Amino acid sequence: MKYAAPWWLPGGNLQTIWPALFARRGFGPRPRFRRERWTTPDGDFVDLDWLEDAGAASGDARPLLVLFHGLEGSSRSHYAQAFADFAREHGLAFVVPHFRGCTGEINPGPRAYHSGDHEEIGWIVARLRERQHAPLMAVGVSLGGNALLRWAGEQGPRAARWANAVAAVSSPLDLAAGSQAIGRGFNRWSYTRMFLRSMKPKALRKLAQHPGLFDGTRLRLARDLYQFDDIFTAPVHGFRDADDYYARASAKPWLHRIRIPALVLNALNDPFVPAASLPRAHEAGPCVTLWQPREGGHAGFPAGALPGHVRKMPDEVGRWLLRAAGLPEPVPTAQPS
Repeated sequence: MKYAAPWWLPGGNLQTIWPALFARRGFGPRPRFRRERWTTPDGDFVDLDWLEDAGAASGDARPLLVLFHGLEGSSRSHYAQAFADFAREHGLAFVVPHFRGCTGEINPGPRAYHSGDHEEIGWIVARLRERQHAPLMAVGVSLGGNALLRWAGEQGPRAARWANAVAAVSSPLDLAAGSQAIGRGFNRWSYTRMFLRSMKPKALRKLAQHPGLFDGTRLRLARDLYQFDDIFTAPVHGFRDADDYYARASAKPWLHRIRIPALVLNALNDPFVPAASLPRAHEAGPCVTLWQPREGGHAGFPAGALPGHVRKMPDEVGRWLLRAAGLPEPVPTAQPS
């Protein structure tokens, strides 16, 4: 991917924050979604948002693009709406499955979601494949991308039964390195506080549902994501502690096992993902393509004149997925400067 940030938006933090808050998310009408609820094998539920402009929830003969969102994301996230705009423009069916607890309604079960949630990914993708027989492509952003690649690595050649190609954008493939990066300096003051502002109340509501699930007193005192993961994410999802969670859930050690076309896009100035932690070619395996542009921030990749837009990254990733799935590549989008 050849990418250069606009001159008026220098640095990884601005390239992360501005696109999420102010940049245009698409070139067409605002995406309209229709929600579908699935009952999970453990008796809980997940919600999927289908793009109304681009197909029904089942029986659609068009290729399907699936987006797995990032930490505390949803179909309202700027990158989800930009991918929806790409799908609409190119005639793809499009769906955003939400991780548990990310649609504004608390789930009844004694769990939430995490960066290595490959079992949940696998169940969702398999069910989509049962209902959608056209080519299926999946993209995950940040946490969703790590979980998606973790699934692809876990499945190896079997992944081809369900997905034609996958992509991960701005994903912390080394979770320990990402946790350290987001827990320091400006990142701790801004991003960590933002995430904990929504994650801690949801975790405490989960504790009210399931008394004794974790130590609520310790969670109330947590001041960074490592502490949150050590107190809540790890024990609730079967890990010994945060270090065990990061080691077992990170996708980086699994990249060489991936046997379907996989794209891994990370900006070298991503404030959440240290450049030194990114995989190199010899760690990725023959089916994995690495794109590591110098700029872009975290899930930002803004383009154009003020206020900018965020269609550059979905266009590049979307076209790569179509090529990898053996589908005709669309004519490049005429984007405003």
